[in-house]
Amino acid sequence: MTKSVIAIDGPAGAGKSTISKMVAKQLKYIYIDTGAMYRAVAWRVLQEYKPPISTEQIIASVQDIDIKLSYDGKQNLQVETNGTNVTTEIRTPQVTALVSQVAAVGQVREKMVELQRNMAKQGKILMDGRDIGTCVLPNADLKIYLTASADERANRRAKQMAQKGYNIDVEKIKTDIIARDEADMNREISPLKKADDAILLDTTDMTIDEVLKTIIKMVQD
Repeated sequence: MTKSVIAIDGPAGAGKSTISKMVAKQLKYIYIDTGAMYRAVAWRVLQEYKPPISTEQIIASVQDIDIKLSYDGKQNLQVETNGTNVTTEIRTPQVTALVSQVAAVGQVREKMVELQRNMAKQGKILMDGRDIGTCVLPNADLKIYLTASADERANRRAKQMAQKGYNIDVEKIKTDIIARDEADMNREISPLKKADDAILLDTTDMTIDEVLKTIIKMVQD
């Protein structure tokens, strides 16, 4: 028997989105990329203001924001912000650098959590993020905390960015990942942490296929 709602949390670069998409596809679940939603907010902020960005500017940008997630014919996630398709734009280094700051703002999180909980009501949902099992969906049927070493996460992220044409310094990515971990784990609102009833899955020495098989078995068990 498969579960109705699956929550996958973990730090930046742990491979949550990649694995979540694969698991959802195999189980025929709907995958909700919460990270993309926060990235959409960060993108909107950057369209209206230049760094350094203040909390007041973030709050102003989110007041009338409308975010829609959909899938094209090839099951690729499409993200729209106030009618503009920002699927590619939300993955830039500039947006990545602002995401943690945006996600730490209470008004932003309140709006996103409301949207995410409404999406989960239909069941057969897989949602990933940093506080899904602890805050957004505390009653999820299966909770997984996906992680990997900082070195491994940096290498994965560098390969991902290189495929998109960015010239990336792996050491800088590692530094940024560690800084983001600190920011996410120590923020006052919904910090990144493993839920008490979540299963810890360290993927440092695992292939994507091994991780996929492991999670599918968790669901089946």
